[in-house]
Amino acid sequence: MYIIELTAKAEDDIMWFNRRERNIIVDGIKNNLTYQPTVVTMNRKPCRDDGTKIADWELRIGVYRVYYNVEEQVSVVAIERIGEKPNNTVFFRGQQEE
Repeated sequence: MYIIELTAKAEDDIMWFNRRERNIIVDGIKNNLTYQPTVVTMNRKPCRDDGTKIADWELRIGVYRVYYNVEEQVSVVAIERIGEKPNNTVFFRGQQEE
C-alpha cells in the first residue's frame, strides 16, 4: 500500500475546486493510486517528456488530471498538481499554465 502525499501546489489546486469536485478527485486518487500506481491502465499513464512535464505520471479522473511522482523505495505517491482538462488544454485553478 502506498502513502499519498500532496505538495503545497497540489493542496492549493484541490482547494480551488468545490466540495463535490474535491470528493470526486480524492476518491479517484484513493481508488487508483493506493495500490500499483505505476501500472499503466486506461486512466493512468506516464507523462510525455515534451519540455513541460509536470510529473512522471498522469491520472485521468473524468475531466480532472492528477500529476504525480512515485517513490518506490518508501512507497510514497507525491501528488504534484491537480488540474482540469475539459478539452485539449489543462487548467490549474482556472488558468492555463505557461
